[in-house]
Amino acid sequence: MKSSTIAFKISCVLLIITCLFSCKKKNRINYEDSCVISTQQKIIVIQPYNDLDKSQVDFLVTEIKKVCPNVEVKKPIPLPSSAYYTANKRYRADSLIAIQKRICENKYTLLGLTSKDISTTKGKAQDFGIMGLGYCPGYSCIVSGYRLKGNNRMEKFRKVTLHELAHTEGLPHCPNPHCYMRDAKGKDHLNEETDFCKTCKPILLKKGWRL
Repeated sequence: MKSSTIAFKISCVLLIITCLFSCKKKNRINYEDSCVISTQQKIIVIQPYNDLDKSQVDFLVTEIKKVCPNVEVKKPIPLPSSAYYTANKRYRADSLIAIQKRICENKYTLLGLTSKDISTTKGKAQDFGIMGLGYCPGYSCIVSGYRLKGNNRMEKFRKVTLHELAHTEGLPHCPNPHCYMRDAKGKDHLNEETDFCKTCKPILLKKGWRL
């Protein structure tokens, strides 16, 4: 009788250990799966505003798809009049990305493309002209070709677009003068920028970018 009791207890202990091991293994697998999901690239929806030439939109869409394959393109629409700043005849970039944010509802990244002048508040400057603006991190950004000059202006347009999209992935400005994430600080340094640097690039690769 005593021997049977001991055997029963040993069987119970072994059963409990087996269950604990199985649960631990199951949780580990689920955790790994969740990590894979968290690094999947967000869907990018491109919203051209109808002031931008179709050939420029087509060029940018092609370039974006090279690094961010999950891309959808909407039909061109007018820039919202509520974002227009009459005093300086510009569109407020902060208002534009806020409007876009309400549209996308953080379900996808909404990239606005325009040829009109855009601005935001920067330091003591209440209406500072810029090339682009995006939430960092977030799901909305806007890029303008208005301030891009030179024979290679479309290549500059591409760099600014990738810069703002990378902001939405959480990348801040970079001190490397040759990195796409360099802070413009009101100037055009785009000819000096060659690629995402060795610090910024791995972060985007983990997000699913093809670089």
